[in-house]
Amino acid sequence: MSKQRKKLLIVDGYNVLRSGSRYQRIAGPDYTDDAFNAAREALVNDVVNFAGRDWRAIIVFDGAKNQFSTGEAQSVGGVRIVFSPAGQSADKVIEKLAHDARERQVETLVVTSDATIQDTVFGFGVDRMSANGFSREIALYYEDAHLDETPKVAQKNTVAARIDPSTLAKLRALRDAAR
Repeated sequence: MSKQRKKLLIVDGYNVLRSGSRYQRIAGPDYTDDAFNAAREALVNDVVNFAGRDWRAIIVFDGAKNQFSTGEAQSVGGVRIVFSPAGQSADKVIEKLAHDARERQVETLVVTSDATIQDTVFGFGVDRMSANGFSREIALYYEDAHLDETPKVAQKNTVAARIDPSTLAKLRALRDAAR
């Protein structure tokens, strides 16, 4: 049996929230704290669902201007959530994670619409997906999940269904004659 490939999904958190159509709709035009938190929560849930068992996932948010940000990760639903440490941009953290993953020969996908990050990680040989591309993938994921849950009519598997119609007619005639 072949060994399953390692995969890493790195998501540029704030970039996806601001650029992904799915999250723009949730946050609305005003970006109030409540709406933005709802969009952030939706992103975390979406990454948890998208990553599933196939990907290890990390969402990186920018904490550079927060003097209390240490860069420590926390885990939600198996997804690591990292705020970059004070004084360091999320871009640098993402680039380092992508570079280190490729050095370890881990298949890596970075989700961002930031052209600079896309160009940098592409230079490492890392795949990339735009924020809107991710929004579309998530929509397809939920559509497929919804279709999987629609009730299906169970078909009866009877002997009569598998017998040639002319043979079935003869058997019925024999049965009816025996009554």
